[in-house]
Amino acid sequence: MGMMKDDAALLALFEDLALAAGAAIMSHYETGFEVEQKADASPVTVADRAAERVILDGFAKAGLGTPCVSEEEASGGVIPACGDGNFLLVDPLDGTREFIERRPDFTVNIAMIRAGAPALGVVYAPARALLYSARPGVAFEMQVGAGAPQARREIRARPRQTPPVILASRSHCTDETHAFIARHPGAETVSIGSSLKFCMIARGDADLYPRYGRTMQWDTAAGDAILRASGGTARTLDGLALTYGPKNGAGLEAFVSPSFIAEGAPASGG
Repeated sequence: MGMMKDDAALLALFEDLALAAGAAIMSHYETGFEVEQKADASPVTVADRAAERVILDGFAKAGLGTPCVSEEEASGGVIPACGDGNFLLVDPLDGTREFIERRPDFTVNIAMIRAGAPALGVVYAPARALLYSARPGVAFEMQVGAGAPQARREIRARPRQTPPVILASRSHCTDETHAFIARHPGAETVSIGSSLKFCMIARGDADLYPRYGRTMQWDTAAGDAILRASGGTARTLDGLALTYGPKNGAGLEAFVSPSFIAEGAPASGG
């Protein structure tokens, strides 16, 4: 990993690259762009690819030799061997549908995985000028101005309120999601895109995020890192913490995540 041995320095690199990738995305946000379809029928734009290039070039310039699984390269068949060691997960533009529809909920996601768990993470929402980052035990929210973080504050997830605030994916709300919400009478439901759902729980603005259906590891890793560092959790329907790294299957299928429930801090005494 070269001289990038300190978590604070590594996280600072991730923050800088997320900001630069966000600037590349915003350069296309108002100017118009063509939308292509990938093999899995999901959309991709020039902004996705430009942001990915900024991040991967930044890793190379910093001498970061850690294997990196990044969405657009992986979709094109470029997936490095990860094994059981450290590796990076990158979604250069999470919430591409939000971006296409000119809604501000898209993010840049960068995460470091260690021993199958997200140890460091950055989620940057350039259209909202909000940057979230985390290293073990501490998570931050920052306003961004003039291309740099301004006020940095520590954030903590709250114990679940009753009735809870439940976050639902705007683009992927399923019958199972509706059934989950129905099991919480009186719950307030908020629809929002991308990894911002993890960050809303991490900053104490929401309680639950049920995600049913297909998700990729790069969609969740950075947000999961921030949630864990804030005191929250993301667990499978069997109650196990989400794990990261190649699973059964080949290519992209090795990086599919199971359905999960993200939630805030445990209740007092729980």
